[in-house]
Amino acid sequence: MRRRTLLSLASATALGGALAACGPAVTGEDPDSGGGASGTVRVGHVPSTLFAPLYVADAMGCFEDAGITVELTPLKSGQDGIPMLSNDQLDVMIAGFSAGMFNALDQGLAFKIVGSMGISPGDPENSPTALEVSQSLLDDGSVATVADLKGRTIGVAGGPGATGGYLLAAMLEEDGLTLADVEISNLSTPDQEPALTNGSIDAATPSAPFSSAMEEAGVASPIAVPAQGTTGTGVLYSETFLGAELAQSFFTALAQGAQELAEDGKQTDEVYEILAETLGQDIDVLKSAPMYAYLPDLAPQPDQLEAMQDVWLGAGQISYSDPIDVATVVDASFAEGA
Repeated sequence: MRRRTLLSLASATALGGALAACGPAVTGEDPDSGGGASGTVRVGHVPSTLFAPLYVADAMGCFEDAGITVELTPLKSGQDGIPMLSNDQLDVMIAGFSAGMFNALDQGLAFKIVGSMGISPGDPENSPTALEVSQSLLDDGSVATVADLKGRTIGVAGGPGATGGYLLAAMLEEDGLTLADVEISNLSTPDQEPALTNGSIDAATPSAPFSSAMEEAGVASPIAVPAQGTTGTGVLYSETFLGAELAQSFFTALAQGAQELAEDGKQTDEVYEILAETLGQDIDVLKSAPMYAYLPDLAPQPDQLEAMQDVWLGAGQISYSDPIDVATVVDASFAEGA
């Protein structure tokens, strides 16, 4: 395959090698029109293996085949990108959902949820996100079940209103607890292992490869994982981009990236090379860490959005009291078109 451009977090880099090409992409253009749409699509993303389809589609030339140049803008969180999406500073955002996103919708900010990203496989032995409990608490018997975490402090990146807060709520629910039953400490994922080590938190909800690292270090062990089908991330389009000529071809190319990923989470060497190069992570660490599953068409998951809204309403993270009708903010037509 010809050399493809791969945008890294710090700068544009190139990834060589014999990567599997996506082939011609569906652009949504009239086949008899004699021409195709082309242009730049501005994409905000939170750098993470969660969003592997984006990086794979870019590196394997799926966007290029569709006549699209992708301009990647790293974000600290999905919440940071909401104003940029609403103000047409971004065309697309691929990130985690949050209580702040629902508040923004209630306040009239315009955007649509058009797709999903990483979906939990629900495998206790191979989950990319887990509720990790301090090994010392497990060893002395203080914590044996999720219910034993009542009143204890749990580290969550972004706090209760972030994607991690929803995933925690989904795991607590299995033993009849809610977010109100625990103390939540807003800790970035890299800071969770040191906090578990020094005892400032009792448990945490890290994603791989951080979860695998703390297990290997003997700092913590998993006590629960999100159920199969749980997801808190996805693809958002600005109101303007929804009607753009490139909207369908971008999503189709993105879905092609998802189709290059293995369902069981064990990826090809080419995929691991792409993720290592893009995210600046060690390839051996990536290979040892579990990965999320992806729908081949990246269809949005309105039932999960409903569940998120319910969780955050109950936790007081949402500023309104009457739930938003999720159907009004979801557009599944691009997934159907892919």
